[in-house]
Amino acid sequence: MAFAYGLADLEQSGSHQGFGHKSLLQSDALYQYILDTSVYPREHEAMKELREMTAKHPWNAMTTSADENQFLSMLLKLINAKNTMEIGVYTGYSLLATALALPDDGKILAMDVNREHYELGLPIIKKAGVAHKIDFREGPALPVLDKLVEDEKNHGTFDYVFVDADKDNYLNYHERLIKLVKVGGLIGYDNTLWNGSVAAPADAPLPEYLTYYRQFVVEVNNALAVDPRIEICMLSVGDGVTLCRRIK
Repeated sequence: MAFAYGLADLEQSGSHQGFGHKSLLQSDALYQYILDTSVYPREHEAMKELREMTAKHPWNAMTTSADENQFLSMLLKLINAKNTMEIGVYTGYSLLATALALPDDGKILAMDVNREHYELGLPIIKKAGVAHKIDFREGPALPVLDKLVEDEKNHGTFDYVFVDADKDNYLNYHERLIKLVKVGGLIGYDNTLWNGSVAAPADAPLPEYLTYYRQFVVEVNNALAVDPRIEICMLSVGDGVTLCRRIK
């Protein structure tokens, strides 16, 4: 099955770099079919350029998958998102997808602890003509979120938030974001299937990086499943993304 395939590949390589793609599909050929048929033919030139540039970076496994970006881009348009937030930027691949999907006066509050990675993709973002939509803040997200929460004028003002940063802080983010996103707005948490390891037995022999964050991802999944303030949909696109729609 996909989980066994992924772990075997990871164990053989000794790192997440050995995993061919982030999808949990059992067939590499089927995943490639999706990319070749649905994603790449409609891909914006800037998205392609940034994707290919990021693929050459040593930490490329941190980037969001192309099919997930396509899905989230359409979702943003369907909900007419305008005021958004992204926690965890890396080279800005998913950030660019969001910026392209928003109207010209749309805004993204983007946070990451590493400005250097963001600046790798910034020239491409500028060339795409959407850099004016991005307010990038270097540093931890929690202090920024706490400051936003302090002012009640910010409550319920965000249409959409995408979280793809430190998994051990997901629940801390959630308690703040649930106040900042509007009723009917969306929060997306990335990597909620964590290479399929969330379904592994507790004593499964996993690579160290999977083992460390697995407990946090499982905790997040369990908490979101019973949170009465949201309705959720866990999707197997990419490495798993859980969409949370605030309902109260």
